[in-house]
Amino acid sequence: MMQAAPITQDVLTIPRKLPETALKNIVGLTREELQQALIEAGTPEKQAKMRVGQIWQWVYHWGVRDFALMTNLAKDYRALLAHNFEIAIPEIVTRQVSEDGTRKYLLRIAGGHEVEAVYIPEDNRGTLCISSQVGCTLTCSFCHTGTQKLVRNLTAGEIVGQVLVARDDLGEWPQPGAPKDETRLVSNIVLMGMGEPLYNFDNVRNAMRVVMDGEGISLSRRRITLSTSGVVPEIARTAEEIGCLLAISFHATTDETRDKLVPINKKWNIEELLGALRDYPRLSNSERITFEYVMLDGVNDSDADARRLIKLIRGIPAKINLIPFNEWPGAPYKRSSWERIQAFADIIYKAGYASPIRTPRGEDIMAACGQLKSATERGRKNAAQIAAEAAG
Repeated sequence: MMQAAPITQDVLTIPRKLPETALKNIVGLTREELQQALIEAGTPEKQAKMRVGQIWQWVYHWGVRDFALMTNLAKDYRALLAHNFEIAIPEIVTRQVSEDGTRKYLLRIAGGHEVEAVYIPEDNRGTLCISSQVGCTLTCSFCHTGTQKLVRNLTAGEIVGQVLVARDDLGEWPQPGAPKDETRLVSNIVLMGMGEPLYNFDNVRNAMRVVMDGEGISLSRRRITLSTSGVVPEIARTAEEIGCLLAISFHATTDETRDKLVPINKKWNIEELLGALRDYPRLSNSERITFEYVMLDGVNDSDADARRLIKLIRGIPAKINLIPFNEWPGAPYKRSSWERIQAFADIIYKAGYASPIRTPRGEDIMAACGQLKSATERGRKNAAQIAAEAAG
């Protein structure tokens, strides 16, 4: 049972509004940022660190969204918080549940923009796939998300907010007085949704620091995987400042093919990318790097591709996730046959690498890897196409 700290009477200055016109959102602030914000709002400096700890536990351990419920804080201090701050998370626009139990959330954030997050339940864990940008700037030719232009980066609060939304929907917050339950429904997080996380590094880093904090959501860095298409200059920073597991959207074994599939390869080619990856396990104390490889019929799925892949990653602790291409309307590629995927996997496995074939999840609700795109964006395109056809 939660033991509430005794209510104390704080010596406070008269509550004053922060300079911003809107209330400041606590969600996504690091401990240091929250402490500074509390001091600016009138919290005595000597008490600020303690107040951060109390507020942090209410928001991230208990899932509380109302300052009035923070009963180990004095009433006048709760009033000060409500006068200056809010606890805001993205709004669920739609929630779809797949036949396999996958849940896809279309979320509205500031400015009316929308992003998607996906929860994937499995027998021994639950993985939440979250977004880091509205749209994407990479234009990977096989990815539906990549056909939606980049609008803006998500804030740290909007990234953390996706985790809070999922925990709300799953009813995962502990209940005061209930027996302690260590079961985690959201046990893993993957930054594999909309956007390139390393093009939004600072916000992603700060959000993951909140998620990993042991007094709140408390997910281990080994339960978090960041997927990048290969923003080489930020890979070492990821190791040093986040330290999570790393996945690479690799998808090709020659620069010629990767230039077409993953255009960022024209900026940092395979050789430069692999050079940065060789140091990552040491810098981050991670076990191995995951190479994501989407299987495209007749494009990158030959035996020769499998053998080149083995040669390229030699010396890097790695596993290769083979991803059957998740088709979408108008996609320029087709999924490799099951026989071809198995043959590819067998070559990699015999070379000593784990080569799991990812089971497509949530395809019936367009929630599978590479399929995320806001419903409103799809709607606008459909409306435009209808108008064009009518005019013709």
